[in-house]
Amino acid sequence: MVLGRLTEVPRSRLLGWTILVTVLAALSYAANIAGGDPPKDVLYQWTTAVGGVVQYAIILAVVLLLSRGIAPATLGLRRPSSWARAVGWLVAALVSIWVIGAILNVFLKAGEEQGLVPDSWDSSRAAPFVANFVVVAGVAPFVEELTYRGLGFAAVRDAHGAAAAIVITALAFGLAHGLVEALPVLTIFGAILAWLRLRTDSVYPTMMLHALFNGIALIAAVTV
Repeated sequence: MVLGRLTEVPRSRLLGWTILVTVLAALSYAANIAGGDPPKDVLYQWTTAVGGVVQYAIILAVVLLLSRGIAPATLGLRRPSSWARAVGWLVAALVSIWVIGAILNVFLKAGEEQGLVPDSWDSSRAAPFVANFVVVAGVAPFVEELTYRGLGFAAVRDAHGAAAAIVITALAFGLAHGLVEALPVLTIFGAILAWLRLRTDSVYPTMMLHALFNGIALIAAVTV
């Protein structure tokens, strides 16, 4: 039995969420256009971790402000009705995004466009890498899932239905990264996360999937 009462998300919160994700996408594209290619050692720098924490703290504050008065269960902050089924869907979703990503990456080179993952392991800078790992595989999935599959999914679903919630939050999630070639991969990833949110009625499995995907990608980059 799924715990927690549901409340309808007011239309004003959907407007607020739309403004938030539009601003995030605009800032990301502007930063990527103005900044050029990031340095290959960006995840070995303390400033990256600190900047990430500050950025996600601001986003989280806005999401929490927009979520005032909305029941946590409405945002997906409740356990799935069955963790066994949820884990099964999570594994299926993870495999799906790996397969789809591998196919699309042959044509799009999405991973190279983002350029965040280092080429090799540097033990002399392990501490800042671990700090960035925590941000990428811990803080980012938590905040982004609350933003897109939590508040965003609930707000769009209540206004336009579940199908629209999957499509709109997936596209918003993809655009938030400010990339062009990687946009299809990121949007599909967002759609798979939204599908998992719909199937489990919870953001906890989506947080776990997001964290696993990011963490495995970082570990593979410096070990394989």
